This record gives sequence, C-alpha cells and structure tokens, in this order.
Amino acid sequence: VQLQASGGGLVQAGESLRLSCAASGSIGSINVMGWYRQAPGKQRELVATITRAGFTVYADSVKGRFTISRDNAKNTVFLQMNTLKPEDAAVYYCTARTGWRTEPNYWGQGTQVTVSS
Repeated sequence: VQLQASGGGLVQAGESLRLSCAASGSIGSINVMGWYRQAPGKQRELVATITRAGFTVYADSVKGRFTISRDNAKNTVFLQMNTLKPEDAAVYYCTARTGWRTEPNYWGQGTQVTVSS
C-alpha cells in the first residue's frame, strides 16, 4: 500500500485547509484510514480515523473543527480542517491499517500545515 498526501500549506488562524490522501497498491486490504500529526518537539498524535464503513474517531482537540471523510471508490481519504489554530501546526501523516490491526501499518510521506497567529 502506498499513500500520497497533499493539501498542506500556510494559513492564518481561523482559516481552513483540506488534506487529501490517495491510496494505491493492495487497497482492498485497507480497513481503517486516518491522519496523525507531529509538531516539533512533540509526540506524534492521532488526529482522526475512519473505517471503511464510515465510523469515525477524533482527537478531543479537533472535535467540531475537523472532519474526516473517505471515498472508497477513489481510495481517497480527506481531512477538512476548519477554524485552524496555531497549535494545529504540524506535519500531518496519512495512515492506513490493514486487516484487524489496532495501529497503522502504512504511512504516507507527510504534509506540512503551518498556522500563523
């Protein structure tokens, strides 16, 4: 499985960004897709995940502001990020889990999100 993320950039606080991630390869084996992020000097953290059936999980810090969605036909997952805050600035990684794993076993290359105050 290969994951190609795009959509990062520089925005001002309060603005929005939409991240996309296209999966290729053994896509039929993918169950859960999601996004993690890592800011400088901080641990990597889960942002949101979505199952093939559309069940979603969000970090408390992004609930109500971020929305994860998935187009199974196009093997793509999206992260709509609204009302961005400076603390959302990080490298965002697209992830995929195959089978019944509880942690991602595939990671994309990361896309930078910068939020100026």
